[in-house]
Amino acid sequence: MNTNDPLLIGLVSISDRASQGVYEDQGIPALQAWFDSALASPWRMETRLIPDERPLIERTLIELIDEVGCHLVLTTGGTGPAPRDVTPEATLAVADKVLPGFGEEMRRISLNFVPTAILSRQVGAVRGKALILNLPGQPKSIRETLEGVRDAQGVTTVNGIFAAVPYCLDLIGGPYVETVASVVKAFRPKSAIRPATPAA
Repeated sequence: MNTNDPLLIGLVSISDRASQGVYEDQGIPALQAWFDSALASPWRMETRLIPDERPLIERTLIELIDEVGCHLVLTTGGTGPAPRDVTPEATLAVADKVLPGFGEEMRRISLNFVPTAILSRQVGAVRGKALILNLPGQPKSIRETLEGVRDAQGVTTVNGIFAAVPYCLDLIGGPYVETVASVVKAFRPKSAIRPATPAA
């Protein structure tokens, strides 16, 4: 894997009803719009809309990472306590390493907005050279989780989880990713920062 490759992101929306066409999926369009605004580096995406079936979720994650070659896979939906919420179990089943800090921070961010965020079981994990993150299902919650919490003046008071994603990708062998600082500023130790790429 070349660290100069464009970032390949797998976007997986997990919903029985959306996958059956009962209502329109909102997770994937929200993620696409967010990445369009947040990434300064080139990126591509692979999308999947699937029902809450654990074997299918596991197969989809494996396919996107092992066969398609995604560096980052984001899921939306299926992280609550209901019987058919099995996204975290599927994620952990295919993971090589668990990164508990991602789930802890996602819940901490969401608790600024809704007390029921404590019911979320979102996890972050590594499979091979790819990072998997379970995100909320609602577009507003997706943006808050990725970007963080801002005060009335627009100053970030709680960092979003994406601030740590580019350096995580560096560490596991993924491409070097730069962000739009006004949306979310990627954090790296000084020794890991590359010189800015001149505009074409």
